[in-house]
Amino acid sequence: MNRQDLFLMSDAALRDVVDMIDPDQLSLAAPAEWSRKPNPTIRDILAYHAFDEAWVPDVLAGRTAEEVGNRYDGDLLGEDPIASYDEINDAATQAVSQDLDYDKVVHLSYGDFSVGDYLEHTSTYRAFQAWSIAHFLGLDYALPDPLVDGLWEIIGPQIDGFRAMGVFPPEIQVPEDSTRETLLLAKVGYWRA
Repeated sequence: MNRQDLFLMSDAALRDVVDMIDPDQLSLAAPAEWSRKPNPTIRDILAYHAFDEAWVPDVLAGRTAEEVGNRYDGDLLGEDPIASYDEINDAATQAVSQDLDYDKVVHLSYGDFSVGDYLEHTSTYRAFQAWSIAHFLGLDYALPDPLVDGLWEIIGPQIDGFRAMGVFPPEIQVPEDSTRETLLLAKVGYWRA
């Protein structure tokens, strides 16, 4: 699997979960560790994901934060948060679906990286957030098998390095005969029965 496909599958997984959220659930308190904002709600988490998605076309175009300015400040979700998120997600999907130069340098809030690295970072975040949000809300959801396989292939060899940088919590022990999804989630410290 290539990094472009991994991003698109991870992004689609997050959108699938977002589209399963009942609007009444948006006001629920979200885990504090999901946000820098005090007392976050599920809507706050969705707002952050909308913000992250909104940046994708500009990042891939090589624009800096200074060039983009305050374009994405404020409420991007409006009166219909899930539909607004989907619209922003459509633009991100279109941008990532173009021919990409994995070696091109892009400018992120935490430094300059190649497009390939950017896609890996964002794929990892989106995939595991999709599972986390679904699990937190009690939604009937599992990461698609091809996405799990892609994460094992591309992210799997880097898990310990990501953990050393503070991206993942400690590994959780689960039975060796667990599903590939459970083994992956446990390896990155996300699994909760």
